[in-house]
Amino acid sequence: MPPPSDIVKVAIQWPGAYPKLMEIDQKKPLSAIIKEVSDGWSIIQNHEELALQYAEGSGFYITEKNRNEIKNGAILRLTASPALTAQQLHDRIQSSSMDVKLEALKDLAKYSRDITFAQEFINLDGIYLLTQMVESGTERYQKLQKIMKPCFGEMLSYTLTAFVELMDHGIVSWDTFSVAFIKKIASYVNKSAMDVSILQRSLAILESMVLNSHDLYQKVAQEITIGQLIPHLQGTDQEIQTYTIAVINALFLKAPDDKRQHYIEDSIDILDFPLSEMANILAQKQLRSIILTHVIRAQRTINNEMAHQLYVLQVLTFNLLEDRMMTKMDPQDQAQRDIIFELRRIAFDVEPDQNNLGGSIEKRKSMYTRDYKKLGFTNNVNPALDFTHTPPGMLALDNMLYFAKHHQDAYIRIVLENSSREDKHECPFGRSSIELTKMLCEILKVGELPSETCNDFHPMFFTHDRAFEEFFCICIQLLNKTWKEMRATSEDFNKVMQVVKEQIMRALTNKPSSLDQFKSRLQNLSYTEILKIRQSERMNQEDFQSRPILELKEKIQPEILELIKQQRLNRLVEGTCFRKLNSRRRQDKFWYCRLSPNHKVLHYGDLEESPQGEVPHDNLQDKLPVADIKAILTGKDCPHMKEKGALKQNKEVLELAFSIMYDSNCQLNFIAPDKHEYCIWTDGLNALLGKEMISDQTRTDLDTLLSMEIKLRLLDLENIQIPDAPPPIPKEPSNYDFVYDCN
Repeated sequence: MPPPSDIVKVAIQWPGAYPKLMEIDQKKPLSAIIKEVSDGWSIIQNHEELALQYAEGSGFYITEKNRNEIKNGAILRLTASPALTAQQLHDRIQSSSMDVKLEALKDLAKYSRDITFAQEFINLDGIYLLTQMVESGTERYQKLQKIMKPCFGEMLSYTLTAFVELMDHGIVSWDTFSVAFIKKIASYVNKSAMDVSILQRSLAILESMVLNSHDLYQKVAQEITIGQLIPHLQGTDQEIQTYTIAVINALFLKAPDDKRQHYIEDSIDILDFPLSEMANILAQKQLRSIILTHVIRAQRTINNEMAHQLYVLQVLTFNLLEDRMMTKMDPQDQAQRDIIFELRRIAFDVEPDQNNLGGSIEKRKSMYTRDYKKLGFTNNVNPALDFTHTPPGMLALDNMLYFAKHHQDAYIRIVLENSSREDKHECPFGRSSIELTKMLCEILKVGELPSETCNDFHPMFFTHDRAFEEFFCICIQLLNKTWKEMRATSEDFNKVMQVVKEQIMRALTNKPSSLDQFKSRLQNLSYTEILKIRQSERMNQEDFQSRPILELKEKIQPEILELIKQQRLNRLVEGTCFRKLNSRRRQDKFWYCRLSPNHKVLHYGDLEESPQGEVPHDNLQDKLPVADIKAILTGKDCPHMKEKGALKQNKEVLELAFSIMYDSNCQLNFIAPDKHEYCIWTDGLNALLGKEMISDQTRTDLDTLLSMEIKLRLLDLENIQIPDAPPPIPKEPSNYDFVYDCN
């Protein structure tokens, strides 16, 4: 008799028959189990043409590879095998009957999510068949529309949906598609009036083509222009807007470096310019203002996927600065030296050739050295040498020139104000600008690829065509103001930069909607305010280090940890929606996992769309007893991080990955939506297993709650100094005759 761990109790359905309750021996071949089931119902059909699949949820086929995922209580269905189903659908979608074809395409779109079926359908040249249907579909679509046959638009939508699902499995290379197919897909995007579902799928296909094939990038870039994409951004459908920005991001991400350098050429009219010149497009007021008006400000709430695409666009836009950031100044380049001369001319109102009219060479050099010192350069003799370090390279000089030209009064005021001081408290404009530019590049991660999961976009960077330069102009004035508030000298330079960075980071936390709002926020974050905030945080984290307080902390820490544990478990009971990721980041596929109220079972299952609230246990078809969990793995130790090379290379995804190991070789793999959910789930799972909660969130919560509890308990001791050591114990009395005698 097989051991209990090899037996799974399930219910199996067959059309027209009562479901059977039976035990499946996982050691038996799957074909033998199918034969046993079919014989029990006296099914005449060859058992080799039959298969088992889940009756609820995903409906995926059960194979030798995934059979270990079957849980006790699962409901299965005996049905046609993937090969037979694929052949039947392959034949039906070629039917001359429009109704038969439409129903077949609906079924194909549903079945294609299963990789087992997808492999069988692809083996029948199913992808080729779908592409042929698409390539020949436009003319028929137009004709049928005229004779009131809207079902053909629905057919095209399901055809594209099936195509997207099949390609998402990564079985077929994107390089195999013809120019004709690309032109057809692009034509659906370029049409002014197109079904929403067709437009969505077409944009998704174009994005995948660009991301997965260099050759297809070239071909797609020739077919799509900004003129055709702008109307999709001006609509009200946020999903269409998201797909549109995703296509722009994909094209920009794959654009050759030499194409991106056109970013600084603002004079080109590119309404009908190929999207391969991505930098030109991003430099245009029209695209930026349309995104700001119709996407960022028009939507009441921006969903996570849109936020991610806006974040990617923000990162890619700032990455255009990388070339200047990593370019060293050539001290022999006269054009570059002329920029420094221009900074001097604007600051001190001198003509470039004024000093060449007379006087000795030594006198002219002395005047230049004096002025360069007033400008705050480290190298007063040859300030070009200040820009030979990368980062920030020439980007710092670009920012200084922009500030001098576009905010001339503020520039002159800062330079003259500091150059006239003789108390060693002058703020060096040149050195400050260089270090500030380097800091801003670090804050905005200039030169780094976008994260796969981050949604951290800032609306204010979409409000100006030269957002980075304006950002610098605000921050350099902040630096000068903070320098004066701190009464700093050159020895305090690094301290000032640390305070300025803290001011900037705190102002960015609230996601200001405009640069003016960011500037106003900085006005409320003076050096005095920063000191107050730091003092308050120290009170929360570092103060109360005396021995009595430490002993009190140690005494109440267990009950605080128990409180945190209960909160983590309550969050697991509520459950979380997880997104499925692959090489194409955006996937409209979700699954949900939650803990049962008695903390004994994890319920999970696939969802068609992101839920608006909690998903009931009854809607989650799969179960995992907590008692079966063997271990919790995180990061690069997770099996799904080892299998997917593309994800393995991404640091952000690695930091959000964790897996539940159970039985012998089974696992349940997760990628948390964000760091907070990652901490909640890893803490909760460790708590279920009786292990220590070690996440950063637990440490933060523990410190916060401990500090609050201690403050509450010490309220009655306000303004009373707590000694570092307990008072000495007095000596024992010589006798105990002082006891009161009631008699």
